Amino acid sequence: MAVRIDGKMISAQIKDEVKAQVEAYKKEGKEITLAVIQVGNDPASSVYVGNKKKACEYVGIRSLAYELDEKTTQQELLCLISELNSRADVNGILVQLPLPKHFNEEEILLAISPLKDVDGFHPMNVGNLSIGKDGFVSCTPAGVIELLKRTGIEMEGKECVVLGRSNIVGKPMAMLMLRENATVTVCHSRTKNLKEITKRADILIVAIGKPCFVTADYVKEGATVIDVGIHRKEDKKLCGDVAFDEVEQIAGAITPVPGGVGPMTIAMLMKNCVESVKLQK
Repeated sequence: MAVRIDGKMISAQIKDEVKAQVEAYKKEGKEITLAVIQVGNDPASSVYVGNKKKACEYVGIRSLAYELDEKTTQQELLCLISELNSRADVNGILVQLPLPKHFNEEEILLAISPLKDVDGFHPMNVGNLSIGKDGFVSCTPAGVIELLKRTGIEMEGKECVVLGRSNIVGKPMAMLMLRENATVTVCHSRTKNLKEITKRADILIVAIGKPCFVTADYVKEGATVIDVGIHRKEDKKLCGDVAFDEVEQIAGAITPVPGGVGPMTIAMLMKNCVESVKLQK
């Protein structure tokens, strides 16, 4: 039976560390501010934005909420981002995705200053990650690294398989694991002999976006399995990309859904907000 990696507990530790750093900055007269922009009232987005506001309140970061009408134009949103880029009192800018269909998301994300891109989505930050320079790292992959480190799971020299190649999780995840000296294979929907590859993994990171896709026959006995997916089943219960009950029987360690990777994303966002002060210097 696998050890359950407790993302709630580890994220709480990180938020407490961030809280102490924020208090130290306040003593120096520096207040850290995150601007959160939401366009429209997508229910899932509203929940995520609400959670980010609560986290900001807990750690002592000032949050500015911009809740824009769904009919807001591309140009209006770009003007708001330009204004926030130029404000010295704003350290981080976050545009909640997905945006309504009439927006060009790529253009919006490119408009955010790389020095305020606390989500780590800007090509300059992705480029910095790929060549080992300082910059913001996408929050979910950064959270996975913290989960592994704080659970005492060795990455150096281990065979890691990342299942999924998205710009937000899969690609930065692979680069972060390389930074930790793991041997990395990236798999995706076109990969042949997928089970043969995933069964080699000492660390299997699953971000494929398909509920309960990874079953026990994809997993090597004793492997660490990190489940990045989250889905709501017909019975309203949440599940991940991994068939948890089945895989838990053979894995060495595993993240549950909920309570695994999810809480880490917001904790790492808070950490990025603090990092923004150093980067902006």
